Amino acid sequence: MRKKGIKFNPNDQPEFVAELRGKINQYFKENELSKHANNSMRLKTAFMLALYFIPLVLIVTQVVSGLALILLMYVLMGFGMAGIGTCVMHDANHGAYSKNKFVNKALGFTANFIGAYHINWKIQHNVLHHSYTNIAHYDEDIDKKGIIRFSPHQKSKKGLRFQAFYAPILYSIMTIYWLFGKDFEQLFRYNKEKLLKAQGITFQSGLIYMAINKIWYLGLILALPLLVSGAVWWHIVLGFVMMQLMSGLLLALIFQSAHVIEETNFYEVDEHGSVENNWAIHQMRTTSNFAHGSGVFSWLIGGLNYQIEHHLFPNICHCHYKKMSPIVKATAEAHDIPYHHHKSFFKAIKSHFSLLHTLGKHVEPAR
Repeated sequence: MRKKGIKFNPNDQPEFVAELRGKINQYFKENELSKHANNSMRLKTAFMLALYFIPLVLIVTQVVSGLALILLMYVLMGFGMAGIGTCVMHDANHGAYSKNKFVNKALGFTANFIGAYHINWKIQHNVLHHSYTNIAHYDEDIDKKGIIRFSPHQKSKKGLRFQAFYAPILYSIMTIYWLFGKDFEQLFRYNKEKLLKAQGITFQSGLIYMAINKIWYLGLILALPLLVSGAVWWHIVLGFVMMQLMSGLLLALIFQSAHVIEETNFYEVDEHGSVENNWAIHQMRTTSNFAHGSGVFSWLIGGLNYQIEHHLFPNICHCHYKKMSPIVKATAEAHDIPYHHHKSFFKAIKSHFSLLHTLGKHVEPAR
C-alpha cells in the first residue's frame, strides 16, 4: 500500500511555473480562445464514436456478413475504441472537454462503452499517474507487480531479461485484463486506500455499478452480435478478441512511449516522503513528446504526442496543445529545463523498447 502523499519541492525554480502559466493564460486571452473543446474537437468526437458504433450496427443489422467483412468491422471498432480512449473520454474525465460538468461527465462515461470503469480510470490516471509520474510504488502506470520492469527503482529479476520481447503481448491483452480482472482488483484496493471515498462513492455502490456496466457492455458488444447477426459464433468472438488486442496495443504504445523511455527520469521518494523537484519540473523530466510534425497522427491519437503539455495543463483540451508547445518549449529552454521530444512515433517506441531491454538485463540505466 502507498504511503500517504508525496512532497514536491516548491523552492525548485518556482519562477518557471509562474512564468509558464502566465504565458499560457496570455496566449488564450490574446487569441480570445476557450481552453475547452473547439469545432475540430467536436468533429473528432463524432468521428471516433461513429468509427466504433457504425461497424457494430452494420454487424447487428446483417448489412455485412462473412468472416472477412466481420473482422474488418471489428478492426475498425478497434481503432474507434482506441480513439474514444485517447480523444473523447480522456479529455472529458480530466474536465477539459467542456466547462459544462454534465458534458464532461457524459463523455467521460464513454470509458464504460470500451469496457473500462470510469471511476477507476480517473483514480489511476488523474490521481496516481498525473500526480506521481514515474515515481516507483506510486505511479500505477509503471507498477506492474513484477511482471515487467518499467523503472530502475523496481526490483530486478532474471526472468525479466526477455521483457522487451514479451511486452507487446502484455500490451495487447491490456484491455481484456482491464475488462475482466483489473477493474475488480483496483476497486478492492482503492477502497482500502480510501481513494473511492475521495471520488464520493462507497465500495458497495462502486462494485454494483461497475458490475452492471460490465454486463451491459458485454451484452452490447459481444452477446447482441452473437444473437442477432446470423454470423457464425466464432467469427464474432474472433472479431471481439481482435478488437481488444488492437486497441490494447495501440493505447499502451501511445502512453508508454511518452514516459517509459531512455530520455526520461525515474524517481523514488526519500525517507521523508519527498522528491527533489518542483511538481511542474518533475513533469518535464518524466515526460516526453513525439511526432510533432504529423498533424493527422496527432489528431487521431488525441494530441497525446504532446504529453508534456498535457501533464502540465491537464485541464486544457488537447486540441490546443500544438499551439501551446512552442511556448512551453521556449520557456523550459530559458530556464535550462529539459524538453524531451522524439521526431517520430517510431523513434519513441524504439527508445521505449531499448529501455525495457536495458532494465530487463539486470543493469541499471544511467540517470
